[in-house]
Amino acid sequence: MEKIINLINDALYSYALIIILVLGGMYFTIRSKAVQFRSLPTQFKVVTEKPNDKKGVSSFKALMVSTASRVGTGNIIGVSTALCLGGFGSVFWMWIIALIGSASAFIESTLAQIYKRKGIDGSYGGPAYYIESALKCRPLAIVFSILLILTYGFGFNMLASYNLQSTFSTYSFYHEGSTPWIIGLVLALLVGYCLFGGGSRIEKVTSVLVPFMGIAYILVALIIICLNITSTPSIFGKIFTEAFNFEAIFGGFGGSCVMYGIKRGLFSNEAGVGSAPNASASADISHPAKQGLVQVLSVFIDTILVCSATAFMCMCSGIEPSESISGAPYIQLALKATLGSFGPIFITIAMILFAFTTLLGNLYYVDKAWFHILGKEPSKKFKYVYYVVASLIILLGAGLDAGLLWGIADITMGLMALINMPVIFYLSKYALRALKDYNYKRKSGLPDTFKASDIDLPHEVDYWK
Repeated sequence: MEKIINLINDALYSYALIIILVLGGMYFTIRSKAVQFRSLPTQFKVVTEKPNDKKGVSSFKALMVSTASRVGTGNIIGVSTALCLGGFGSVFWMWIIALIGSASAFIESTLAQIYKRKGIDGSYGGPAYYIESALKCRPLAIVFSILLILTYGFGFNMLASYNLQSTFSTYSFYHEGSTPWIIGLVLALLVGYCLFGGGSRIEKVTSVLVPFMGIAYILVALIIICLNITSTPSIFGKIFTEAFNFEAIFGGFGGSCVMYGIKRGLFSNEAGVGSAPNASASADISHPAKQGLVQVLSVFIDTILVCSATAFMCMCSGIEPSESISGAPYIQLALKATLGSFGPIFITIAMILFAFTTLLGNLYYVDKAWFHILGKEPSKKFKYVYYVVASLIILLGAGLDAGLLWGIADITMGLMALINMPVIFYLSKYALRALKDYNYKRKSGLPDTFKASDIDLPHEVDYWK
């Protein structure tokens, strides 16, 4: 089974996904006139705006839900794995896929806002809805929703659970037979408690935990970098040298820094995958382009800040990455070399917070996917059964094999991107018109309100009439 999964992964990430993500991101960057770079001040301004309705979901809360899913165990264990298996050059390719991909994040989240639907608890939407509304293809929309459930409800959540328990392996009390299951059980119970509280509880928890854990993590990273400041120039030199060592890259592309940089970068920031638009659609804002700009900021936070923080903490420690210490052991050894016994403890605390918010963010997406497939709000009985299953999946993931979990998650995530990217490419003209409309109104001093007729939208929508 693992051999089959590896073969599919090699085909997906060696050819299809690299072409579609890089070329798609470059196309959106050119067409939007590099919106991810030139609109940075506006991104910070928009994220602080309050919702039109006091009970509505703010741009900040929607950002925190999507960032909760993006900023997770992949930012620690995923980056550590990429360094150990792909080398220092993988960091460069992580940056590239994030900087280019953030334009894709703008397009997909703006489209999610344009095509969002009205619900009992406010708005909802995502790729399944713009596929259904604009392309009139419900079967493809359902396939996407199923893939989302498999990716976030199963693959990513089992992986997050495994990654968390693996950080305890360096402690003396860790017992390979029982400790993973105990940690998995505790985590499953905590997540179950939040799930039974519904989407509002998830939004409240993530809006508090995500900023706290992100700031604390980056501050510790800055301290470690400052303590090892003399090694910084040589680290940058090694990143760029390995990133452009074409002989090594093409000699074994499947295990190269390009492959691992793109795989772990995509796993981390999810730009173009079609997950974050599910959170973006819930925001109560005056113009769709605003939420697109907010999601650009989420990609920046995830990869340029948090992933880079992990990478530099590892690289400046003096501990050489290798396959034998791939994952949690490498990051813990790196921090121990700089901070002593406090290092592994800090990583364990960070992983607990990262894993917890990732699981909540992922299950928020899954909740919306079930709603789409069923065509209505699931019954309480269905929800309770699903919440129990979701919690059991978290428990199961803690005790499974890491390689198998990474492989499954990479495939289902890759298939989501293969559906979402061509769709947003086809519909991008409406997102780009929305951006043009927003920029015009902002510069002209006009109210930044939006109507579907402003961009000649030919499709029926619930909002923006």
